[in-house]
Amino acid sequence: MVLEINNVSKHFGDFQAVKSLSFSIPEREMFGFLGGNGAGKTTTFRMILGLLKPTTGEILWDGRKIDYSTSPLIGYLPEERGLYPKLKVKDQIVYLARLRGMDKALALKELEYWLDRFKVPEYMNKKVEELSKGNQQKIQVIASIIHKPKLLILDEPFSGLDPVNVELLKNAITELKEKGTTIVFSSHRMEHVEELCENLCIMHKGSPVVFGALKEIKRSFGKKNLSIHADFDLSFLKGFPGVLKAKPTSEGISLQISGEEAAKPILHDIVSKGFIRKFEIEEPSLNDIFIEKVGAAYE
Repeated sequence: MVLEINNVSKHFGDFQAVKSLSFSIPEREMFGFLGGNGAGKTTTFRMILGLLKPTTGEILWDGRKIDYSTSPLIGYLPEERGLYPKLKVKDQIVYLARLRGMDKALALKELEYWLDRFKVPEYMNKKVEELSKGNQQKIQVIASIIHKPKLLILDEPFSGLDPVNVELLKNAITELKEKGTTIVFSSHRMEHVEELCENLCIMHKGSPVVFGALKEIKRSFGKKNLSIHADFDLSFLKGFPGVLKAKPTSEGISLQISGEEAAKPILHDIVSKGFIRKFEIEEPSLNDIFIEKVGAAYE
């Protein structure tokens, strides 16, 4: 089952929220879909879900248009909280699961499994408003995956979660992917995207500005990062040939350089100045690429 976005645009009056967007996502892939505020991500998600119709172009899932008949095959975790605060977790999840075509007994069985998996079995009969922000997020995640969707859209899934719970959720969604779920994943945390996604699209003002395999995107960026730890002042490297950016660190300096060839004269210059504990060339981070292409840093 493949998700296909074919030359899709969306207009709201004179405003064009999405412009000529095309990509396809095969089965068992986690695809990174990124962009700053107002980039067109949420509009695209709503079109994939069938909540909005594209102005031009088409969106196909397994070769057919998405409508109410495909809705039981899709899961969606929105960035905003969408749970009823006064309802008990059990009543809420069973209700949402039945809307997706599950019977009550199976929904309860799956809910017990996921509450145990996320280490919160005691929340079965608690009201949502009684839970912390992070635990509300866990319940919202369960609501989006309980019916074992074939297509899953995750918008900021790690919001409000501490590092231990982030790992729990990463393991769960990776397992879903391995079992055949196609996942569209959006996050402001670039390190999560780098870890989980092989292919991605970065949106800016409704248009894709970066698209393709993460490895190829990094390779074609050209620039490299150079991390140096030393026992002497390295601030003079800010003006060194080939150095594009420089940021002091607690142990030395972090440089963005024009390419690997710029590193050799730097090493030649500093090697006689004192003890060097680290001199490491790294691929650019996704955060570096995002900032350069979009011109806005994530918090």
